[in-house]
Amino acid sequence: MEEWKSYKLGDISEIKGGKRLPKGIGLITSPNSHPYIRIRDLGVSRILELDSSYEYVDDETQKQISRYIVDEGDILLSIVGTIGLTGIVGTSLNKANLTENCVKIVNLKGLDYKYLYYFLSSPVGQSEISKGIVGAVQPKLPIKNIQNITINLPSLKRQQEIASILSSIDDKIELNNRINHNLEEQAQALYKSWFVDFEPFKDGNFVKTEMGLIPEGWAVKQLGEVTNEMRDKVGNNKVTKVLSPINTGQLVLSEDFFTKQVYSESIAKYLIVKPGDFAYNPARVNIGSLGVNDFPFDGCVSPVYVVFRCENGYNYFFDLYRKTEPFKEEVLARSNGGVRQTLGYKDFALISLVYPPKCVIESFNSIYKSLLDIQKHNRAQINTLSEQRDTLLPLLMSGELSILDSNN
Repeated sequence: MEEWKSYKLGDISEIKGGKRLPKGIGLITSPNSHPYIRIRDLGVSRILELDSSYEYVDDETQKQISRYIVDEGDILLSIVGTIGLTGIVGTSLNKANLTENCVKIVNLKGLDYKYLYYFLSSPVGQSEISKGIVGAVQPKLPIKNIQNITINLPSLKRQQEIASILSSIDDKIELNNRINHNLEEQAQALYKSWFVDFEPFKDGNFVKTEMGLIPEGWAVKQLGEVTNEMRDKVGNNKVTKVLSPINTGQLVLSEDFFTKQVYSESIAKYLIVKPGDFAYNPARVNIGSLGVNDFPFDGCVSPVYVVFRCENGYNYFFDLYRKTEPFKEEVLARSNGGVRQTLGYKDFALISLVYPPKCVIESFNSIYKSLLDIQKHNRAQINTLSEQRDTLLPLLMSGELSILDSNN
C-alpha cells in the first residue's frame, strides 16, 4: 500500500483572508459590477458559479479591495459564524471579491485542489477544522489555526485519482440538479402558457371579467371559494412528523432540516397537514414560507400556522400559481401589521384568481405529472449517489480504502 505522509496545511499552501467592505459602503444588485462572495454562497454546491443570488460592489469600491479577489480553482473556506463551509471558485467568479469572513487557500504544493476540497468537506477535515475554532459568542477560525491543520496525503497522482472518483459522482448529482431546475422552468412556462396566456384556448370564445378576458367556461374566484382551512389537531397521535415551511417554498421534516429541535415537546395542539395540503406561517408567507406536503404521510405544523386544502385535482395548479408574481404581490398587499406583517386565512381567502374548469385541469395534470415523474426519478438517483459519495469520502480520505478496492 502506498505510503501517506502528514503535513501542516500552512507548509504546503497559502491561506489568505478576504476583505470587509469599506465603512458606509453597501452591496448593489447591478450585474455589470464586481461579484462579492459571502458565506451564504458557500456550501450550496461544489463549484461556485455566479447566479441571481449574488450581489456586487461598484467600480470605486472594487479599486479599494482589488487585492482581495479570487481566481478560478481557488478553495474557499468560511471562518466566522458558520465555520467549515467550502467551495471551489468556478469560471464565472474568476476575479470576484471575497468577504472577510472567508479565506482562500492558494499556491498549493504537491496538493491537488480538488482533493483539498474533498478533504476539507470530509469528516476527517471537518474534525481538523473544529479543533482550531475559538470564541464562544462569535466562533472564529484564525488563519494561524488553519495553517496548523494536519492533512495526510498520498502521492499527487493518487490524490487526483481519488478526487476523480468523487468528482464523477458529484458531476452526475449536479447534472441531475440542473435537469430538475430546467424541468421546473418548463413547468412554470407550461403554467403561463395555459393559465396566463391561454395559448391552448386561443381559438375558443372569451368573456370579459374584472381580471380581463378569459376563456368561456372559466371563472374568477376568490381563494376562499376554492380552498378550505383545515384545523384538525394531532391530539394523541404521537407518530406524526413535524413539518416546517422554509423560504424555498417547501415543507421539510424539521428533524432533518434543523440541527436542533425547534418545535414544542408536546405537539398535541399542532395542526395536521395531510398529503397534498398546504401550510404557511402567517408571519413569513411574504418571504415564500408556504409549502405543500409532498410526503406520503400526515405531517403537522405549529398551531400558529395556517393549513388549507385545494379542491380535488387542483394541487398542481395551485402549487404553480403560488410561485407567480401576481400571487406574491397579492400576499404583500394583503399582509397587515407593522414591523412583522402577517396574512391570516381570512385575508388570504380574499385573493382573486382566474380559475379553470376541471376538464382543463385534468388535461394539464397529465402533462405536468410527466415532468414530476422525471424529477422524482432524478431526486432518487441524487439521494443514492449522495449516499455513495458520503460513504466513500471518509474511507478514501483516511486511506482505509485504496483506489484498487474502490474500483472493484
